[in-house]
Amino acid sequence: MTSLSVETLAADATETITSVGNAQLGIAVLAGIAVIVLLITKFKVHAFLALTIGSLALGAFAGAPLDKTIVSFTTGLGTTVAGVGVLIALGAILGKLLADSGGADEIVDTILAKAGGRAMPWAMVLIASVIGLPLFFEVGIVLLIPVVLLVAKRGNYSLMRIGIPALAGLSVMHGLVPPHPGPLVAIDAIGANLGVTLALGVLVAIPTVIIAGPVFSRYAARWVDIPAPEKMMPARPSEDLDRRPGFGATVTTVLLPVVLMLGKALVELVVDDPESGIQRVTDFIGSPLIALLAAVIVGMFTLGRAAGFTKDRISSTVEKSLAPIAGILLIVGAGGGFKTTLIDVGVGQMILDLSKNWAIPTLLLAWLIAVAIRLATGSATVATISAAGLVAPLAADMSTSHAALLVLAIGAGSLFFSHVNDAGFWLVKEYFGMSVGQTIKTWSVMETIISVVGIGFVMLLSLVL
Repeated sequence: MTSLSVETLAADATETITSVGNAQLGIAVLAGIAVIVLLITKFKVHAFLALTIGSLALGAFAGAPLDKTIVSFTTGLGTTVAGVGVLIALGAILGKLLADSGGADEIVDTILAKAGGRAMPWAMVLIASVIGLPLFFEVGIVLLIPVVLLVAKRGNYSLMRIGIPALAGLSVMHGLVPPHPGPLVAIDAIGANLGVTLALGVLVAIPTVIIAGPVFSRYAARWVDIPAPEKMMPARPSEDLDRRPGFGATVTTVLLPVVLMLGKALVELVVDDPESGIQRVTDFIGSPLIALLAAVIVGMFTLGRAAGFTKDRISSTVEKSLAPIAGILLIVGAGGGFKTTLIDVGVGQMILDLSKNWAIPTLLLAWLIAVAIRLATGSATVATISAAGLVAPLAADMSTSHAALLVLAIGAGSLFFSHVNDAGFWLVKEYFGMSVGQTIKTWSVMETIISVVGIGFVMLLSLVL
């Protein structure tokens, strides 16, 4: 990065709220992150409160006035929620419609009816990846676990042979592919192009999920050979419905926002004329807000009405979808506040100054930062938000494709080695009836493979783009 770019960025940036040196700023960053880590891991404080307190601690250690620190935090919180909050809400609505209408079950049953034998792990990856696009990770697990257990029992498969591919599909979508909250927040913080990030994310996700899913599941099944636990086979969500949406309509609805956003990115690359009529149209319909809103509206008919839902039932489904995401929105918003506080106290400029002499590639640096925060906090979302805030200034002179790869590097790092401080670890352990050691040998190793393979493909793409 040239000195000119640093000066240009500094001129455009908000004036810092403190004037301490880089050494104290570095200590302030470590102290702020340490406060967040200790609150989450040691004292079991909710991530929203931990990020809020950590932001105030960061400002205090950096010598910033308390009132200005509060303004920085609240400004960042508001900006972040305004940027991605609506998208998270729309994604939650679409996911709830998919689950409650039986559309997810239709996808599962249709694919499983055409798969068998050695193809079953690959079918599970496909199911989890398609369903995982609009669903949060935890919701995806709850939805897919009954299917995984049922397939493993009826087909006499090893639970790990079926379960690991499904978990890999969900996890890869969660970490690398928008419109999931983590990638969306990173895109917003770094200023990356969503369509390009989505396209490259899918490109990285495909080989990553193959290696971490069907391929690794062969070894996981040898290391941990356990039967499907009977007690964890609940009724499927759509068993009380008289009918459910068709396979084609369901898949079309789920993929609609992806197609619209990719179409926008493709037209930008081919036409490259903001005044062009077709590009103006695709810029509008391919924007994340409109693409997801269109999918939700279409889903009310292709999913809700197709399942026999009345207007009141659809309204109730939408209402119920929003309550569970309140915590996610607060965490994401507080993460945005922490990111803005980092920038306003001058950490962004400090990293720009120091990075001129770093030999480590920016993409690898972003991955390592996300890995460290993920290991410490156990939260992929916190890792993504914090890492994006720290490395965002380094994206100033990046090309569109490399800014997108920076988002993916952070996303890959945020998935590294899930262990006992991660709620997902315990969710998988309990659903699959495993011990802590067995969960580490399967789930934790799978997450690490996703992270390492993901950054590997990101680095390869950076050489050709």
